[in-house]
Amino acid sequence: VSRPEPNRKSLDGSHCCPYCEKMFTVQSKLKTHIITHTGEKPYCCSDCGSSFAQKQNLKRHQRIHTGEKTHTGEKPFCCSECGKTFSQHQGLNQHKRKHTGEKPYCCLDCGSSFAQPQTLKRHQKLHTGEKLYYCSDCGSSFTQLQNLKRHEKIHTGEKPYCCSECGKMFSALLDLKQHNRTHTGEKPYCCSECAKTFSQLHALKEHKRTHTGEKPYSCSECGKAFSNLSNFKFHQKIHTGEKPFSCFDCRKTFYRLSYLERHRRTHTGEKPYSCSECGKCYARCSNAFCAPNVFLYVVC
Repeated sequence: VSRPEPNRKSLDGSHCCPYCEKMFTVQSKLKTHIITHTGEKPYCCSDCGSSFAQKQNLKRHQRIHTGEKTHTGEKPFCCSECGKTFSQHQGLNQHKRKHTGEKPYCCLDCGSSFAQPQTLKRHQKLHTGEKLYYCSDCGSSFTQLQNLKRHEKIHTGEKPYCCSECGKMFSALLDLKQHNRTHTGEKPYCCSECAKTFSQLHALKEHKRTHTGEKPYSCSECGKAFSNLSNFKFHQKIHTGEKPFSCFDCRKTFYRLSYLERHRRTHTGEKPYSCSECGKCYARCSNAFCAPNVFLYVVC
């Protein structure tokens, strides 16, 4: 949708929508209405990535994860498998699929199936190539607004979230939560096939494909298929030559964020890896293995 002139205020103090000229007495209601034209969904769930146009819809959605009942605290819906309780029947039904393995939402393009409808919608954008959000700094495009916002912090260097254990800083709260598990050792995600546990949900999903043999990510240029999304994206850059990660100190560009982060240490002098034998510190973990009279080089 092309952006029209800023909203106008009429003589009687009401506010006019620049898209359809509908009038509102309160400016906040006009802002909420404008989203119906732009399609923007600025409120993002930190648990599953679903995004919403209105804040109250996000809060209502989050109760699926927390099980919170707004006023009474009541959780009348109980899972017969594990005893977990929920405030809404919808939350219980979605939870049960973790036990049954049911995935009723199927992609018509590749046959992949999903437990949640929003996960299917997100997956379908891989086939359509739909990318609605663009970075004004480097032109990278994203299917979700929260992914764009997270990406933009690469350019600004902003890292507002700090680990209380080791002081490491993160640009996204979700990244901090995942990092915290390296200290606690928590691995809440368990494979139903082999009982192997994981600290991150995406790691469990990728692991499950070692059992199923599923490779849902296919390159449209050469047909090569991948079970891992990050490997698929990295492969695509071989065809496009894209290097979206740029160093804001020297403007050198990289295929992968991890390569950029490693490069940045040449500017900061940071040496986060230490040898357990002698205590010497290194900028790269590949250099942090040594013993008397022996040096081992291991590529990370």
